[in-house]
Amino acid sequence: MELPEAKQKFIEAWGKLGSEWGINRTMAQVHALLLISPEALTTEEIMVTLSISRGNANMTLRDLIGWGLVEKQHKAGERKEYFFADKDTWNIARQVAKERRKRELDPVIKILDELSKVEGDAKDPEFSTFTKSVKDINKLAKNVDKTLETMLKAEENWFWGSIFKIFK
Repeated sequence: MELPEAKQKFIEAWGKLGSEWGINRTMAQVHALLLISPEALTTEEIMVTLSISRGNANMTLRDLIGWGLVEKQHKAGERKEYFFADKDTWNIARQVAKERRKRELDPVIKILDELSKVEGDAKDPEFSTFTKSVKDINKLAKNVDKTLETMLKAEENWFWGSIFKIFK
């Protein structure tokens, strides 16, 4: 396989993986393109390479910047904006975990905390089943949150070493 074909295959695979994780396919494909590009790219270069519209490219780049996965750069003497993705996979993993935590886990924990305060008759089977389920899910969610917090603060080697010790 030649490099151009391999690049296209990577972009497609990253897009498919992203969509399976609940991320817009185009967003994942733009991120993939920027990951494998040695230099920052303009909106036009991204549009041409991925055959997407300017509106789609602009919206996607704005989302990637919002996720903290892409940075906007300017070159001296040029009016064009350039976009660059951090190539460090550990930084990428931590940033994605941080954003998913903020967008998905934090709201669930907030709701579960509210639901944990529901009042009722402990002898009522519906009430006891409800409160036990909410309590158990809340405990799991908070354990996941603690694990994510550890990951976000940890250095890569320490984190993976700790995880692998658990499975030995």
